[in-house]
Amino acid sequence: MDKETETELEAAAFRRLVAHLRERTDVQNIDLMILGGFCRNCLADWYREAAGEKGIAISKDEARERIYGEPFADWKKKHQPEATPEQMAAFEEAQKKSHG
Repeated sequence: MDKETETELEAAAFRRLVAHLRERTDVQNIDLMILGGFCRNCLADWYREAAGEKGIAISKDEARERIYGEPFADWKKKHQPEATPEQMAAFEEAQKKSHG
């Protein structure tokens, strides 16, 4: 497989992941962090970092809007309830495991 095709396939997979996460607003970022060690905000950070490596300045808010499909503050109001004590405990335990 040539590099251009590989890049196109990776980009298509990324777009599908972002679309899937936009549809699954029931899946909370904290749950993604507990189970996978990353969330929508991580994807936005990685996107912004990749842009920076290409000399393209994108703000944190702009990167998040590209991932969420709307301003993060709007998405958060509509879809993100307060974390439960159980979620916070699981998050803290997951952080301990990932940071040794």
